[in-house]
Amino acid sequence: MPHQTEAPGDAVTRLAVSTVIFALRPDHTGRPALWTPLVRRTREPQRGLWALPGGWLPPAEELEAAAARTLRLTTGLAPKYLEQLYTFGEVDRSPDARVVSVVYWALVQSDEAARTTAGPNVRWVPADTLPGLAFDHNRIVEYALWRLRTKLEYAQIAHAFLGETFTLAELREVVEAVLQRPIDPANFRRAMLASGRLIETGERLAGARHRPPKLYRYDTSDLTAEPSASLTRERPAS
Repeated sequence: MPHQTEAPGDAVTRLAVSTVIFALRPDHTGRPALWTPLVRRTREPQRGLWALPGGWLPPAEELEAAAARTLRLTTGLAPKYLEQLYTFGEVDRSPDARVVSVVYWALVQSDEAARTTAGPNVRWVPADTLPGLAFDHNRIVEYALWRLRTKLEYAQIAHAFLGETFTLAELREVVEAVLQRPIDPANFRRAMLASGRLIETGERLAGARHRPPKLYRYDTSDLTAEPSASLTRERPAS
């Protein structure tokens, strides 16, 4: 649903854009976990509830541009990775109008997440333990989590969280945080090196104790492969 934006006229069906953002940030134990920013609704309907950042779609603005604009205005974020997720258009999504929302999702690195606009109406929350959100936004985040976990092996997903280069330990940490389960380091190393997706950079992590670990990058020349069946989870019910 839109946030702090006036409805355009009295159209029977109103079109909006919203964005689900994921970042890896420490949880209460200090381990990385998926977090998402929310904005507090400051007008009816459902005033005071937390919601996804978004807004109405102006007639002359492209969808992705509108998603980027509303995200920037509400959170201050300008993610490098922004992809259309799904369109939600059930007739009872909003109590006072028929609203069709084109939802995007964005993945940001921790340093980007730290630049989020601060204030009482914006806060980051753990993505798997959300409060009750406005409209159907809990279901939207649940769907986005499912998509993330079934697309985890795509090169651009890990690249969005880790940047250009990373160690195998950093990559495993991302996978464990997203899937919410530990992974055997030796098996993970063998699987990743055998996948053919990693390319050694010839460099090692600076500042590490003992023997610095190797730095890798993803081979992004082929992004068409489907994710491994071992990472696929059942799609959440509508």
